[in-house]
Amino acid sequence: MFYQFWRFISPGLYKKEKKLILLSFVSGFILFFVGMAFAYYLIFPIVFNFFILMTPSNVSLMIDISNYLDLILSLLISFGLAFEVPVIILILVTLGWVKVKTLEEARPYMVVIAFVIGAILTPPDVISQVCLAIPLWFLYELGLFVSKRINLKA
Repeated sequence: MFYQFWRFISPGLYKKEKKLILLSFVSGFILFFVGMAFAYYLIFPIVFNFFILMTPSNVSLMIDISNYLDLILSLLISFGLAFEVPVIILILVTLGWVKVKTLEEARPYMVVIAFVIGAILTPPDVISQVCLAIPLWFLYELGLFVSKRINLKA
């Protein structure tokens, strides 16, 4: 389906636009799966251990497969989407919709926004919120760095 869409729109695009779309698609695809791997191999064990440690000693832990899968899927999708931030920033800067200086001035607000997004996208515990907010902020900085480097070359 993507191939057919690409064949439809590519004749009307300039060479620079084609390069931007292909680069964005490939890097976005890779970053989404890197985010999912990050969540599965690093964040999920931390969150799951947190839940196990918070279980009172007089209560037996009974893990429901439905809730378990909901937790895994919400973490995987949340982190996959969060890892798209550098691609989004790069696209916005390259298209000229946002200037790098504006994004640099918004740094303090981005920290707060990262924690709000972490609270919305993750399950209702502070550990997973922090585990999403910190990489989100780092990815914002990475997007700024890459955008700056590309603007210097242009």
